[in-house]
Amino acid sequence: MYLADKVIQLAYDPGIKPNEGGLPGLSVLKQVMGSINLFGLVAIVGALAVSAGVWAWGHHSGGHQAEANGKKGVLVSSGAALLLGAANGIVAFFSTLGTQVR
Repeated sequence: MYLADKVIQLAYDPGIKPNEGGLPGLSVLKQVMGSINLFGLVAIVGALAVSAGVWAWGHHSGGHQAEANGKKGVLVSSGAALLLGAANGIVAFFSTLGTQVR
């Protein structure tokens, strides 16, 4: 009986759901997160430009290490831009997926 009680406690649903109007300052927090996202995207544009320049310089000067580092920088910058641009969709997808767990 003791094990059955533990299993029942694990299956207990606390009934907590996201509440958009629960705390003050949510609109300010959304603005701050949007600004941080925009700042990150602007920084990524700079990183991508520098990485592409290093890649081109390394290729034309015969610097294989610089060329490889430039390629890595371009790939990392592109991946970061993809993740920042898709952040809302990724969070929404996994949040919706999480609500289906029973």
